[in-house]
Amino acid sequence: MNITFASSNGETIDQHFGWSKSFYLYKVNKQTRELLRVIDSSQEPEGEKEKLDYKIGTIEDADIMYCTQIGPMASKMIQAAGVHPVRVAEGESIEDAIAKLQEMLNDAPAPWLLRIFYKAQARENA
Repeated sequence: MNITFASSNGETIDQHFGWSKSFYLYKVNKQTRELLRVIDSSQEPEGEKEKLDYKIGTIEDADIMYCTQIGPMASKMIQAAGVHPVRVAEGESIEDAIAKLQEMLNDAPAPWLLRIFYKAQARENA
């Protein structure tokens, strides 16, 4: 699965989705994690809808997006684009979030997580 984190420093999840200037995209499976790239989303256009379309476009490779906050309109738009938003407390470390996700995958994954995991596996095997 591809997981992106709204982060200003690459270590903690500390950004609101719509205000984040960078996202860190990781490939995560049950045992491993790999940073794929840092996404620069600072060249956003004017206008709220255009800005949201731009932000969503920058993270289109993600299956799950972690942030500290996300507005209702952005949440609906991001889900329509096939990305599952997850809100966490500001300052949670990216490493801890990945470890928790891997623990869920290995123990008792929630139905939403299983759907995303199998969709990502099918995409990778196609």
